[in-house]
Amino acid sequence: MRKDVSEKKGGRKKASIADPDLVEQLEENLESHTAGSPVKPGQRWTNRSAMDLADELGEQGYSIDRKTVQRILKNDLQLGHRQIAKKLSMGESVDRDAQFQVMQQYRTQFLDQGFPVLSIDTKKKESLGNFYRRGPAWTDADVRAWDHDFPSYAWGKVIPFGVYDVGRNEALMYLAQGFDTGQLVVDAIRRWWFRLGQWSYPAESPILLLADCGGSNGYRVPLFREQLQLLANRLNREIRVSHLPPYCSKYNPIDHRLFCHVTRSLQAMLLSSIEIVRDAIARTTTRTGLRVVTELARRLYRKGVKAAPEYLANETVIRDEHLPKYNYVFVPE
Repeated sequence: MRKDVSEKKGGRKKASIADPDLVEQLEENLESHTAGSPVKPGQRWTNRSAMDLADELGEQGYSIDRKTVQRILKNDLQLGHRQIAKKLSMGESVDRDAQFQVMQQYRTQFLDQGFPVLSIDTKKKESLGNFYRRGPAWTDADVRAWDHDFPSYAWGKVIPFGVYDVGRNEALMYLAQGFDTGQLVVDAIRRWWFRLGQWSYPAESPILLLADCGGSNGYRVPLFREQLQLLANRLNREIRVSHLPPYCSKYNPIDHRLFCHVTRSLQAMLLSSIEIVRDAIARTTTRTGLRVVTELARRLYRKGVKAAPEYLANETVIRDEHLPKYNYVFVPE
């Protein structure tokens, strides 16, 4: 007589069923390695491999392999194989929520009127040379990199500064050398206007900049403010700045709308020249239509440049009444 298809067939029993003490022993072994772990008391954790745990159980008289340990960890003990998540803030600003509300108001106002909203930031510097870069690539060649990433081996460094147009989903990546300064930041914004902005926005439209609170475009950098005033004069338009509150740089739109895709474009490459970096970034696209234009800086940015004493004595910046240190505007003179 034919057996019903739903009837369970025979076979080897699960290790946890064949030897009920096995799961209890494995759990006890995990307890001994949880001391000093990054999890809360009472939660199980180990960074030991399944092979190490299998070997330890073998020394305790159990016959078990690596794959069986993995199944018990997952199915019987309900453990997941996870990495540490970078989610703990190193600090918190008392102005956090209030400033985000202000930024959102300005952002909505500018976008509704068809004015440019630019998210700006510096991407991680890239060393030039035969350095190893993570990521796979299809190839029929044996690609080799230096076996050590000593900075002294670099032929130079590239500072990729991004200017991302939130409304149009397009960006300019300004590739400079030297030091990340306020001059570099404003030169990148200026080049964005002449390469992209002037063809997309009315001549009288103001510009909104969304920037981190620190770095070369921080709210406490006089050189950044001086250069923005000069740019407002040159372009004959208002330039409004709204800084993200401290410890919130990861919420800058440019990070998750541009930089992550630029990183993907550079994976598994040997960045032996700044031209290779330029061409690779220029090929960055997404299914949502991201467009990236690249440009090489024509000057070397030097360290130690400061705002002119005359400007510091008579700053022309107009600050908001609410949260003035984070929100201000430059009017052409």
